[in-house]
Amino acid sequence: MRDAYIVTSVRTPGCRRGKGAFADTRPEDLLAFILNAAVERTPNMEKKLVDDVMIGCSFPEAEQGLNIGRIVTQIAGFPVETSGATVNRFCSSGLEAIALAALRVMSGWSDVVIGGGIESMTYVPMGGNLPRPHPEYTKLHADMYTSMGITAENVANRYKISRQEQDEFAYKSQMKASDAKAMGLYTELVPTPATKFVQQADGAYKRETFIQSFDDGIRESTTLEGLNKLRPVFAANGSVTAGNSSQTTDGAAAAIIMSESKVRELGLTPVAKLKCYTTVGCEPDEMGVGPRYAIPKLLKLAGMDVKDIDLFEINEAFASQAIYSVRECGIDFAKVNIHGGAIALGHPLGCTGAKLCATLLANLKKTGGKYGVESMCIGGGMGAAALFEMATDWKP
Repeated sequence: MRDAYIVTSVRTPGCRRGKGAFADTRPEDLLAFILNAAVERTPNMEKKLVDDVMIGCSFPEAEQGLNIGRIVTQIAGFPVETSGATVNRFCSSGLEAIALAALRVMSGWSDVVIGGGIESMTYVPMGGNLPRPHPEYTKLHADMYTSMGITAENVANRYKISRQEQDEFAYKSQMKASDAKAMGLYTELVPTPATKFVQQADGAYKRETFIQSFDDGIRESTTLEGLNKLRPVFAANGSVTAGNSSQTTDGAAAAIIMSESKVRELGLTPVAKLKCYTTVGCEPDEMGVGPRYAIPKLLKLAGMDVKDIDLFEINEAFASQAIYSVRECGIDFAKVNIHGGAIALGHPLGCTGAKLCATLLANLKKTGGKYGVESMCIGGGMGAAALFEMATDWKP
């Protein structure tokens, strides 16, 4: 098969659900903006070259419904011939979209495809607006519909991840993110227009637009003492708190993927190649352990070892599952989420897979690393992982 080259990978800021900068910004607008930003940041790129747009979304309904992957291509001004689809694999939806886009290129079916993700957890709540679990199946397997917070408690209890360990992990995530924000290290982030409705003197509301240039969920003032004082959220005597869980967040991300012939035709220098992607199932009531199985499966497929990987982006859905997965895979914590993770930056569900791709590639470029792995757990009991190789050996 042909190689699939990522030439641009960018993201919006991640902003807190309901209270953050994107609370009044529709998801279509966030997504349309980042698609246009990706095109604008790619020299010699024209929208008419894009064959298809694959968009990950965990709850594709309401403002995110009606195949947002297609609708947004028209909102963003792509030609009517550019098709679009919406992909749902819950927390790995954005990565799944990138993998499907890459497969189109690798198979020879397309030369230019965009993969991305969107989630406005303000507009569409966790679980959607009208969840309808199967009544008979639920009696037999309620675990399939278990709250992710409860699964995080299960991981902590079954695998002996203490409250102190979780809080320390959360504190480090916040501090790494605080430092990265202060030093301007989120080079994959594109300042994004945001909407707010401001009440006027006559009582009417006026729509105003401003530019949001940072992740507004980072808590620079976090202390271990403060984290230790938080009450458990999901179990009376539990260890999972709001402080050691991922933030619910709004955001969008996109990656432009091309064949080698198209990269050369446009005179571009690619960033990286998507080398391998895999998924795996695990027990639904401990869904957070997904990366513990997905990462070894990925590396076996690629014929590589943990020690061959320079950096990891492992989604911090909860501190308990992230700690367990990193330990069980034998990964050096110093290589994981070097600029903070979802506990500080947020987990915008269907966007996260595309967001972490942008972050991983930016961090590999900054550190001079060659190989990076992205992985996450997935609601319902799954894990996903992808291997990226920086295009350091590219010859024009």
